[in-house]
Amino acid sequence: MSHPVIAQRFPYVLELEPGNYFWCACGKSANQPYCDGSHKGSDFRPVLLEVTESRRVALCGCKHTGSQPLCDGSHKDVGQSSG
Repeated sequence: MSHPVIAQRFPYVLELEPGNYFWCACGKSANQPYCDGSHKGSDFRPVLLEVTESRRVALCGCKHTGSQPLCDGSHKDVGQSSG
């Protein structure tokens, strides 16, 4: 499996209005944190986030979260050496 590009090493904290949003999972989108189709030809697919009421969210910027598309703190360990 391919590895995503790290778009940034901290979350995108945003105020979102109700609607559907497609989070970039590959890290290559020029419209971060949203998908712009840059994943085409890869193993990655955008992740749908359905927002039913206005709210603040922290979308993953490192693309290594276990709770896509939301940040789970994985950015703290991404790229860290183990020794």
